[in-house]
Amino acid sequence: MQFLIIAYDGKDGEAQDRRMAARPAHLAGAAELKESGNIIVGGAILNEKDEMIGSTLCVEFQSREDLDEWLANDPYVTEGVWQDITVQPIRLAVKP
Repeated sequence: MQFLIIAYDGKDGEAQDRRMAARPAHLAGAAELKESGNIIVGGAILNEKDEMIGSTLCVEFQSREDLDEWLANDPYVTEGVWQDITVQPIRLAVKP
């Protein structure tokens, strides 16, 4: 199943610091998931100042439960970076 994830960071004064601290571990995990075919495409949501304020991902997992298991353990979740997360089932017509 394919899913669209839209995840916004917290809006408090420490949000950018949390993101930058968790980013290396998040990107390492994302590289593994890209290699295994779970991540189709992903990237940061930017504000008008070109600052990262969230993320979007198109992913593919066997089930929503598998996606939720990964999501619960992603450093951006465990370290409190993503604080507003939406997951929507999708069917991509074109894959990169």
